Amino acid sequence: MKRREFIAASAAVAATSLLPNTPAWARARKVRLGLIGTGMRGQVLLKELVRRDDVEVVALCDIEPIMLKRGMDMVAKAGKPAPKAYGQDGDVNAWKRLIEQRGLDGVIIATPWEYHAPIAIAAMQAKVAVGCEVVAGITLQDHWDVLKTQLSTGTPYMLLENVCYRRDVMAALQMVRQGLFGELVHLQGGYQHDLRGVKFNSGDPSQPYDSGVEFGVKGWSEARWRTEHSVQRNGELYPSHGIGPCAMYTGINRGNRFTHINAFASKARGLHEYTVAKSGGTTHPSTKVAFKLGDIVTTTLACENGETILLQHDTSLPRPYSMGFRVQGTKGLWMDVNQSIHIEGRSPPHKWEPFQAYQDQYEHPLWKQHADTAASAGHGGMDWFVIHAFVEALKAKAPMPIDIYDAVTWSAITPLSEQSIANSFQTLEFPDFTAGLWKQRKPIFAFDGSY
Repeated sequence: MKRREFIAASAAVAATSLLPNTPAWARARKVRLGLIGTGMRGQVLLKELVRRDDVEVVALCDIEPIMLKRGMDMVAKAGKPAPKAYGQDGDVNAWKRLIEQRGLDGVIIATPWEYHAPIAIAAMQAKVAVGCEVVAGITLQDHWDVLKTQLSTGTPYMLLENVCYRRDVMAALQMVRQGLFGELVHLQGGYQHDLRGVKFNSGDPSQPYDSGVEFGVKGWSEARWRTEHSVQRNGELYPSHGIGPCAMYTGINRGNRFTHINAFASKARGLHEYTVAKSGGTTHPSTKVAFKLGDIVTTTLACENGETILLQHDTSLPRPYSMGFRVQGTKGLWMDVNQSIHIEGRSPPHKWEPFQAYQDQYEHPLWKQHADTAASAGHGGMDWFVIHAFVEALKAKAPMPIDIYDAVTWSAITPLSEQSIANSFQTLEFPDFTAGLWKQRKPIFAFDGSY
């Protein structure tokens, strides 16, 4: 059944068969959402929520009063009713009270990573639909627990991976589906982003980036919690930006699956040198920290259908931002680093061509339809699309386009890569979270102009 047919059928059933005890999300036409985490990322998502006429933001939660007030002010500025606020008392469990709020259709989770799994599990148990920022969990057991909860409750869950909706990424998806690259052989992606000025700051809320070398309790925003992962962990800590598009290209969990994984980590030098240079010496406590995260973490995945995928996590050294995408098949390849493409028989022999003309020709229908609306959204429009997808799927009672299997499969790369590195770069079997369902599941992401 095509996605649009599924939506139509679901709407017809809904009109005749909904019962009083049906979860709120299954009755909603205008969805009532809560947002847990109104920090820098949460505010980006909140911007997209408050400008929609089909969304009412009814609850906000954050234990940082400054951030909670900013969120409340954003709702007020949009001319929307004031949501109920949670967390002013600094209670780290305030999110539990938000989930208990009556009439809640769904919740957006934009907290530090370690809260994602427990909040998602509690929300799904309460029959509150989940839109979860990346990542899905920390440990491998987290991922099994999140999956088990979703399957047992049937509550909708979507991983809010925005890069799947990037304009050039979606054009390349169209090209893959139309066979321009031939049979896919190898793909690459990653998170290659200089985060030194994010992992450290002065602790001043007005200067969250590039302002000092504090982290942990003395830091602010992501420096307060994210940097500690670089101290304690060594692995592919942020896989979904890179693996999400590659998984969509190769049909992971829908006719294909990961079979094996291994990972390598370089030495760790970048964060130490940054703190020394930024503080002007080696007297500051941050310069004494032994960071465990290798500056470059390289992870390789093997697929059931014979493709290989290479991911690189590179956040501790000076570099321009790039996802490092590469899609290569029997007829040619696209690379995003220099926005170039080569198609055999179409491109000049052994020559790159600029990608823009191809992107224009193969523009995805979603971008053709919504480019003007998405233009003002964060991350080049991607944030509008990922919120739009969650809301529209929730309203239509349709399958989430980035679903629970995608979420746990992509995110589990982190603990598996940590295990590989810790065991002398061992190659591991990749768990089949679908329990064999990948063989019959069909792709649904972004077909026919739908979300």
